[in-house]
Amino acid sequence: MGLFDQILGAVANPNQQGSLGQLGSIISTVDQLSNSTGADASTIQSLLSVVGGQVRSALQEKQATEGNEAVQSVVNEFAGTSPNSAAVNSIFSPALQQQVAEFAAQRTGLDAGMIQQLLPQIVPVVLNFLQSGANTQGSQAGGNSVLSSFLDSDNDGDVDISDAIQMASRYMGR
Repeated sequence: MGLFDQILGAVANPNQQGSLGQLGSIISTVDQLSNSTGADASTIQSLLSVVGGQVRSALQEKQATEGNEAVQSVVNEFAGTSPNSAAVNSIFSPALQQQVAEFAAQRTGLDAGMIQQLLPQIVPVVLNFLQSGANTQGSQAGGNSVLSSFLDSDNDGDVDISDAIQMASRYMGR
């Protein structure tokens, strides 16, 4: 099952945290990023996809060294739609932040400095998507299907935040 299917399942399941309101606020934040940077929506979605891939790698490493609970804890603490540099610092070291920005700049054509400034806005949005699968009774009760799907390490190409945002926009008629 793809990431977006997991997100829709979380929205439909009253035992998971996902909601249409949550998806709407994520989409609005992406729109605001597009408006504030002057970049078109597809460029911002590409940026989210690239940064999301880097977040995935960092969370997979955290999962391998510290376990699932540590990853869920980061997601629970830093998911949101407001800028949060602590979210970025919890996932990427300062040197890695610069590398992520440079890599994303190569992929999107946006300025690396601007991307580095946008990371505190982008990372919480990615984590917010991942939080949608968490159980409403607490993070340990039943796991997080969206996070598990996102961290799926079989590299089947099924994990892409940009695709999930596009599908959520279409699903919500925006």
